[in-house]
Amino acid sequence: MSISLKNVRIVLVNTSDCRNIGSAARAMKTMGLSQLVLVDPVEMPNGQAQALAAGATDVLANAQVVSTMQEAVKDCGLVIGTSARSRTLPWPMLDPRECGQKLVSEMNNFPVALVFGRESSGLTNEELQLCHFHVQIPANPEYSSLNLAMAVQTLSYEIRMNALAARKYATDDVSNSNSEDEYPVVEETERMYQHFEEALKGTGFITPSHPGLVMTKLRRLLNRARPDVKEVRMLRGILSSVDKASANKK
Repeated sequence: MSISLKNVRIVLVNTSDCRNIGSAARAMKTMGLSQLVLVDPVEMPNGQAQALAAGATDVLANAQVVSTMQEAVKDCGLVIGTSARSRTLPWPMLDPRECGQKLVSEMNNFPVALVFGRESSGLTNEELQLCHFHVQIPANPEYSSLNLAMAVQTLSYEIRMNALAARKYATDDVSNSNSEDEYPVVEETERMYQHFEEALKGTGFITPSHPGLVMTKLRRLLNRARPDVKEVRMLRGILSSVDKASANKK
């Protein structure tokens, strides 16, 4: 059964072994995914990667290579990052089924991304903060070791199953309608966060020498609220008025 998942992007960050990239490409293609982005891979795909990709060498050949995760997801309206462990500051968390459902429900509005981190250490806290949600595969706690391709396969399967279900059960009204909320892409939200940081430094709320976790907590709050495009513009307008008031006091 053919379904279009061209707006779903699999992002692999700083992968150390190119054979894992090949295996991940194979896992993607078996589930109908084709958009692969490699962020600063330690080892570029070679003959070993192609061998493990088997019939998915086209996915490898068309993979985009970028320097940073931010570059990989800047035009995405939804980014979900894989996280193998609970962080000091919890982020909105999804299970694999919810992850597939979320990606499929929004993939027709803009590109969406599912991000996988380094084999040994996953994604950094800074990279995870670029995500709207985190997803964790509930593996056996006594032996939870999943290699990269296994994780890609598991979550790609959930994406495909949700896409098949959405097509099977969608009514004309649902399938032809867009969400009333238009969400901003990552590039826009990053500009908003930069504006927030500059404005809060201007008011003295953030001390440059001791910034603490203010911006991390603010990101978590706003990611949880998920402001749409109009709300982001309103927040930027409020920040501009704060900038103006701060300048007038100086």
